[in-house]
Amino acid sequence: MPKYLKELNAIRNEIKKAVIGQDDVINGLLRAILANGHVLIEGVPGIAKTLLIRSLAASVGCSFSRIQFTVDLLPSDITGMTTYTKGKGFDVIKGPIFSNFIIADEINRSPPKTQSALLEAMQEKQATIGKTTYKLKRPFFVMANNNPLESSGVYPLPEAQIDRFLFKLKMEYPSELEVMDIIENNMTLKKFEDFKIRPVVSGKTILEMQEYTKKIKHTEKIKEYIVKIAFATRFPEKYNISSGKYIDWGISPRGEIGLFIAAKADAVLNGQEYVTPQNVKNVAYDIMRHRLILNYQARADRVSSEYIISEILSKIDIP
Repeated sequence: MPKYLKELNAIRNEIKKAVIGQDDVINGLLRAILANGHVLIEGVPGIAKTLLIRSLAASVGCSFSRIQFTVDLLPSDITGMTTYTKGKGFDVIKGPIFSNFIIADEINRSPPKTQSALLEAMQEKQATIGKTTYKLKRPFFVMANNNPLESSGVYPLPEAQIDRFLFKLKMEYPSELEVMDIIENNMTLKKFEDFKIRPVVSGKTILEMQEYTKKIKHTEKIKEYIVKIAFATRFPEKYNISSGKYIDWGISPRGEIGLFIAAKADAVLNGQEYVTPQNVKNVAYDIMRHRLILNYQARADRVSSEYIISEILSKIDIP
């Protein structure tokens, strides 16, 4: 069996003890972990986003924290603070960011100043409290979700922060058959412990898997394919992308890096030792949908990022 495929299947099976359906999202989370990236999930409330990340953390034997973003949440509520006790001196109280797996619930409920408290942690794997910088636990993984239903009392995520998320995943409604199972197996009727999720790998194994993912082989043609996809978002007329008129800004170089490492992660998830163009296509939507900045005409014509990505992938020659 290809390296780490057994471990990945074991993690997936443990998550499925609690989370029914959502196979694409589970695979997206596993890709993100392999690529050492973070995930932004869009989905309606009550669709098991918190249960999903909690199950993932339990299956790899890691610590888990949930941060509920509200309008009055302060950056120190995330990172921690320095306190003074008479007779004892100063103490550092570390915040919930000091866990392996973080769920940032309804991240768009808080103003940009609070949202940006996650930036240093996500990019540098560290957090600053007062004048001291502390390394975070490893592996470190953030799964944020935003409420797509409301426009009142929410703050759009800054582009700089959106770009820090490797993937944007869409969590859809479960099917009728899946809901039949969910009605009897849920967190309202059961405790989390009742699902009996056991750690099938360790945090150390996750770090080893991330290092292995970096070493997956690729060719120059794969790099050229990724660059052409990215440049088609920046110069659509050069590649005859008719929907390019809806693009204000194409994906950033970080997006190209994301396509590269995510394609490697997809290869590992599929038991391959090298990257193929199909691996790039498999991750293209999750990498690009939140990085394409569309203009007002796109909103007026109700053109989505997915529509543009589909045209790009259909017109860029596969090596």
